[in-house]
Amino acid sequence: MEGLDVMASGDTPAVARRTVRLAIRDARMARGLTQGQVAEEMEWSLSKVMRIESGEVTISQNDLRPLLAYLGVRDKTKVEGLVQAAKASKQRRQWWDQARFAGLVTPAMKQWFSFEVEATSMRIFCNGFFPGFLQTEEYARGVLTAYEDELSPVEIAVRVETRALRRQAIAQRRVRPEAEVLLDESVLLRTLGHPGLLGRQLTELLGAIKEGWVIARIAPFTLPPAGSSNWEIFYLGAEDLEHAVLYRENSTKDEIIDDEAALTRHLRQWNKMWHASFDESTSNEMIATRIGELLNSNEPTGVHPEE
Repeated sequence: MEGLDVMASGDTPAVARRTVRLAIRDARMARGLTQGQVAEEMEWSLSKVMRIESGEVTISQNDLRPLLAYLGVRDKTKVEGLVQAAKASKQRRQWWDQARFAGLVTPAMKQWFSFEVEATSMRIFCNGFFPGFLQTEEYARGVLTAYEDELSPVEIAVRVETRALRRQAIAQRRVRPEAEVLLDESVLLRTLGHPGLLGRQLTELLGAIKEGWVIARIAPFTLPPAGSSNWEIFYLGAEDLEHAVLYRENSTKDEIIDDEAALTRHLRQWNKMWHASFDESTSNEMIATRIGELLNSNEPTGVHPEE
């Protein structure tokens, strides 16, 4: 993103890492260099350059200084600001950095988890299911079981656990993010074969709404479909494009997007759908009514997703 400011050294690790990687990417592109050319000049592997720019790994201060010099970034204030940001990006390890999660969650997920615990506000569109940080354990297991042909039992178990850890991390925040959640109306109907499961999930959602940090609207079936994926936009500070990041998932595939054009397109779609959807009062009534219907129904026979 053009014109990205160097952030203060007091910024959180996720913000600091994002600052450094975008500064490196923008400086490289400004000079018209490929990632391969950078790798050759610095005597690094191409994989290392790609992972630094994607945010999968941090860069050491000793590597950053010569890289910035090669990329033509020589302003002392900017260089020192980026060096301090690189230092801040390594200061704190989180639960997703544990070795037991290695290879079981995607690089995009790890970045997303780091943004989620530091986001000040969120814009979330749910096409088929609830956002991960709101999912109950039984609902998460029910959703993920649908992908058992693509995910191993270990991967499913880990992803269920990460959802619980994400809920816990947000619950422990001194100030929770302001989350605006746009649910396609189909989400209220998809029981995963167990009405009570969905009823309990909706009860969890209604509880977050009553706590005041989640606002939900229902997008009616009368609106045109907005694609087949769930996507979330987090703001890491001010609500502008320079502080926004997009996470998009479809089935078991996911990606982090920092592209300004993609962010603008998704935000435009979000605003259009948000204002065309049922308002918060009507949506809350729909959720409460649906909870009553589901919890008063008889559970079907068969194996419960928790079992």
